[in-house]
Amino acid sequence: MTAMLVKKITVEQVEVPGLGGRIKEARTLSPKSMEMLCREVGFSRTYWYDIENGFIRGGLSVETLRKIESALGVDFGVTFD
Repeated sequence: MTAMLVKKITVEQVEVPGLGGRIKEARTLSPKSMEMLCREVGFSRTYWYDIENGFIRGGLSVETLRKIESALGVDFGVTFD
């Protein structure tokens, strides 16, 4: 008999006031161009601007946030308890 994995998926979320503005500030201080950043994280300028302006429906995934942090070389300190 073959074993099957069963996963428990939780939806944790945390509200981070001003995160979009902090991302924008870090981007403007970065030596990388917008094109370089978008290529590195794998999404469009429009999506990046939507993130900076808080227009992301359903919230920003932690995976996307970590990609942005890595590309910008920053840690926005977002954690889950």
